[in-house]
Amino acid sequence: MTLYSKIIGTGSYLPEKRVSNQELAAQLAAKGIETSDEWIVSRSGISARHFAEPEQNASDLAVLAARRALEMAQLQPDDIDLIIVASSTPDFFGSFPSTACIVQRKLGMTNTSAAVDVQAVCSGFVYAMSTADSFIKSGAHKNVLVIGAEVFSRILNFEDRTTCVLFGDGAGAVVMSASQEPGVLATKLHADGRHADILTVSGHVSNGALAGSAFLYMDGQAVFKLAVTVLEKVAHEALQHAGMTSEQIDWLIPHQANIRIMNGTAKKLGLPLEKMVVTVDQHGNTSAASIPLALDTAVRDGRIKKGDVVMMEGVGGGFTWGAVLARM
Repeated sequence: MTLYSKIIGTGSYLPEKRVSNQELAAQLAAKGIETSDEWIVSRSGISARHFAEPEQNASDLAVLAARRALEMAQLQPDDIDLIIVASSTPDFFGSFPSTACIVQRKLGMTNTSAAVDVQAVCSGFVYAMSTADSFIKSGAHKNVLVIGAEVFSRILNFEDRTTCVLFGDGAGAVVMSASQEPGVLATKLHADGRHADILTVSGHVSNGALAGSAFLYMDGQAVFKLAVTVLEKVAHEALQHAGMTSEQIDWLIPHQANIRIMNGTAKKLGLPLEKMVVTVDQHGNTSAASIPLALDTAVRDGRIKKGDVVMMEGVGGGFTWGAVLARM
């Protein structure tokens, strides 16, 4: 019997604190930093984002998204036998213990299921989904909880208007389960460490103290140039592996980083913009959380239906990129 992995539940969570461009511009103006709603929207398509409260960690957002995904899947936490959390903003410095283990504890799980973090920055969720797909197809695991969770507001330099206006906090989750019915049709992952310096948080521990910067740095032009190239290529690679064409894609869910990159990707794939799920305008760039947040939004509002073919793809620091083609 051929085993497939299938998405049987989705969930998401956004912190209650919503910050519009106007509100953020006013906060920055108090520091002598000029920006505006028009400036932000014209360069990114972002109108608002959500920021976590000081006491909220990535695991807290992850658990709320996970519970919603489990509810849709009609499963209990102890039905899960593997948790994979994608995050660049883990609960603990050094990601140890893993945020996945903290999520397991907060979900009240007692079945000693495996739990692990995956780090591929904004590509993290597609990396995590691909990993879950392989585990399920091998027969090693039956029900896998895959989560992308970020509190990027913790690593933003609010004196750098080129980056601090782009990112937000949130979490998204899917439950992937073994199925005799095809679900994930293809995955493709890449990385090129030669571009590690264009999107990075350079800080590291030296003799118990932080050396370097704890803030995110991004070479926006370099990231843009690479992103528009690799997203088209990896989508075609996934389609080729599945023996399909772009005309068979019902919905495109790219990493929600920049509307110009997203629109460019859709056009290169020959897809009308109406087939692309867009949440970047209200969520900002939530890194590893952006794809599952967008997926859950479109599932719950009825756009994405059972049987639809969805292309999910992302790029991130490392430089990493990847795609997952799935039938819902």
